[in-house]
Amino acid sequence: MTKGRLEAFSDGVLAIIITIMVLELRIPEGENFSDLKPLAFKFLSYLFSFIYIGIYWNNHHHLFQAVKHVNGKVLWANLHLLFWLSILPFATSWLGENHFTKNPAALYGFILLMCALAFNILQKFCLDLEGKDSVIAKALQSTLKEKLSALIYVSGIVLSFFLPLIAVGMYYVAAIFWVIPDLRIEKNLK
Repeated sequence: MTKGRLEAFSDGVLAIIITIMVLELRIPEGENFSDLKPLAFKFLSYLFSFIYIGIYWNNHHHLFQAVKHVNGKVLWANLHLLFWLSILPFATSWLGENHFTKNPAALYGFILLMCALAFNILQKFCLDLEGKDSVIAKALQSTLKEKLSALIYVSGIVLSFFLPLIAVGMYYVAAIFWVIPDLRIEKNLK
């Protein structure tokens, strides 16, 4: 099975997710810059989620540069990832609307954790399909970033019930690891 439809569908879903998130930013009633102040938390949550969607889009693109074809398991794993990413606009809105309080911060971290786990499952199924001598197998030998990110998400979820602002800050520390696209695949493609 070719991978083109999977990539096109995924790109479309991610574009819709970003569109849904930006539509949650309501225009303020007034014309002064001070009228934007109540939107600060909503804008920050949108900005952070936009970065996360961008990270997943970039790494998805890099992953499928190394994959030659897909099968049913890869298709379902990709849908699993898109499911969790599609919930991100809800968590983003709830987090921003409630000014990064404990329950929204915990849910946001949980969804980030599930997105990370779903991406790891997708990588595993791609690796299984491509084989042990493939570009993707060579690229994904080290999983330190994945493990460290998961640890940060779990720690942030627990911490969100006590110090939610610090927990949200931790989620974005994890994002810093991934802002630069996963170069492991790019290096092995050369």
